[in-house]
Amino acid sequence: MMNTQPQVQDAISTLRNAFAPLACHIQAVRNGCFSFTIVNERGIARHCERLYPEQYANGSLQQVIDRTRQTLATKGLAA
Repeated sequence: MMNTQPQVQDAISTLRNAFAPLACHIQAVRNGCFSFTIVNERGIARHCERLYPEQYANGSLQQVIDRTRQTLATKGLAA
């Protein structure tokens, strides 16, 4: 079985950087999967999503980021 811990850590770091200055909270990291929640400056969750290895491996994470940014933009948030 492949060790996914470095890939998970890289994905988490990329997400946090991509959505700054909004907070990106990470939950339930296990078996190569994790959830992330984008929180605004008032502490209100604006987007939550569970990611699986195929969603953050091999450059696929950029698609998640783009889709999430688009969702946030429809809610009046910029990241």
